[in-house]
Parts: sequence; structure tokens; C-alpha cells
Amino acid sequence: MSDTVKLLSLAVATPEHVITQKEAAETSARLFSSRFRDFSHLASVFDNAGIRKRYAARPLEWFIEPHGWQDRMEAYGEVARSLFFETTTNALKQAGLQGRDVDCIVTISSTGIATPSLDAQLAQRMGFRSDIERVPVFGLGCAAGVSGFAIASRFAQDRPGKTVLFVTVELCTLAFRLDELTRANIIATALFGDGAAACILRAGPEGKAEVESTGEHLFPDTLGIMGWKIDDTGFGVVLAQSLPPFAEAELGPAVDGILARNGLSRRDIDRFICHPGGTRVLAALESALSLESGTLDHERAVLAEYGNMSSPTILFVLERALKAGLPERSAMVAMGPGFTASCVTLKRVA
Repeated sequence: MSDTVKLLSLAVATPEHVITQKEAAETSARLFSSRFRDFSHLASVFDNAGIRKRYAARPLEWFIEPHGWQDRMEAYGEVARSLFFETTTNALKQAGLQGRDVDCIVTISSTGIATPSLDAQLAQRMGFRSDIERVPVFGLGCAAGVSGFAIASRFAQDRPGKTVLFVTVELCTLAFRLDELTRANIIATALFGDGAAACILRAGPEGKAEVESTGEHLFPDTLGIMGWKIDDTGFGVVLAQSLPPFAEAELGPAVDGILARNGLSRRDIDRFICHPGGTRVLAALESALSLESGTLDHERAVLAEYGNMSSPTILFVLERALKAGLPERSAMVAMGPGFTASCVTLKRVA
């Protein structure tokens, strides 16, 4: 066990601007109700989303004006750098480390584009060494909190004693579209928020939890379930109405397959830690994983406080689970574009 990968620390952060669900609902009605005939049928999603408030890269009034690629990406760069710095600084501090101690960085983001990547832009400020390995990853969406954690843990496993930093930053609100008169855009407006998280991983004797196994399942013929469409204005959300029933029908067998490849079964899992994509998705996950209704309590609490922040959201859930005390074995599960299910099992460190 001493040479297995351990989670040394976990830090989360959000932008400063707060948007209550009441404000989001009222503003959306003002912006869309006269232009989108189906808005009245969709408006209930704001009340039924299980969200009280969310955090955003820009204040509410910013979203009332039209924006293109340039100002969206300028906002992304500014806020993403700030959140990267905050979460990484706090994660390093928790672990008793400094920037120069990091050997490898895995950076996840699917809601903005930065070249050079965020890790390179902040390397000097963070005090990273010149021989650091950088692995920026784009396109994994909501699954990336688990997939990126898995990638980082495998880097740590292959480099015993080396320190791996995993950072995920998502600014979903910057994809809000005034011009998209679609069901998917309205639902996204009711669900998504912004946030970031950072973890330190290392193969060694100490940590908050042991990374036991990782795995993914790519579903065939499912490219249209979730993702981005890209045009001159920016990202536009692709979000199929079939997602909750698909998750309910397909996730269980996919997770069973991932666990079986690692010599485990659902009976071995004491606690599932899931990405809270929304209240309907959470209900579907509980059904798919044969959990009693309401079991995913940390997930619902995070959803209410922050909304769906895409990839960092599950790490906000993991933070709560760690504070409450992990059972003997947990499984982190998330789904995202591809369409993909990703799973990481964690064991309690004595």
C-alpha cells in the first residue's frame, strides 16, 4: 500500500460573482419569453433544478449584452488564471509543498481556449520548475473531473515519489447565448455555473485517500447526447433530452464492466460519489446504481449551492465526502461528451 497513489490534498474555488436562481429565472424570462414560443413550457426548469445559487465569471448584467469569441475568451483567460492560481496555491499549502515541488501538471478545461495553456501562463508565478511535465486536456466535459483525476493518478503511479498536480477549471456561464432560441440553451441557463478544483497526487505512504482503480466506458453512436457546437459567436451547448433515461438504462452495466475489469463489483462499493448533472440526472443515477432515493446527499447539496460546474463539480462533492469521512471503498462516477462514463475507486487510508 505504501507505493500506491494517494490523494494528498484537495482545494476548490469559485469566481466572486453570485447569481441566485431567482435572478437567473427572472432575467431569462425577460430575455427569452417574447422571442421563444416554448419558453413558458421550459421556465419550470429554474424551479425544479434543485439550485439556489451559482457563481459566475462575470456579473449578471454582463450576460444581458451580446458577446463574441474575443470578449468571451478574454473573460475566460482572466478568471481561469485566477482560479487556477487560487486552487493550486491552496492545494499545495494543504500538502506542505511549493510550486517547485510539482513534477507534472494535468490541466482540464472544456469551456475556454488558451494557448499557451493555463499552466504555462502561470508557471513563473507559481514557481514551477523548467523541467515540469505539462498535460493540458480539452473536450472531456462533465466527465473530466473523474477522467482527469484518473489521468493524473496514472502519471503518479508511473513516477513513484513524484508529485502530480491535477487542476480543473470550467467557466460554463461564458457560453450563455442570447441568440440561441433552443431548449438546450434555456436548460443550460438554468443549470450551469463556474468553478475550479486542484488536487495533489503522489505514490507513497501518506494521504487522504488511496487511488485503487480507474476505468472508462465509451458508448457507441452517442455523439449527439452532449457537447459543443461552435460558431462565430462562441460555444453553443448540445444537451439531449434523452440524457436522464439514457443514464438510467446504460450507466449501471457500464460501471459494472469498469469495476469487473478491476476485480470489483457494485457490492464492494460502500459509497458512490457522483457528478450532479441535475436533479433528473441524480435520480437516474440512483436508479441505475440501485441506490435508495436521496442517497446522493452530498451531490444534491453541491448542486444547490453551486449548480452544475461541469468537471470540477464532482471534486466539490469529494471534498464534502472527505470531510464527512470516507468509508472503506468509494467510487467516483461521472458522464460526459463522447458519450462516456468514467469511474475511479478510492480506498480509505487508515
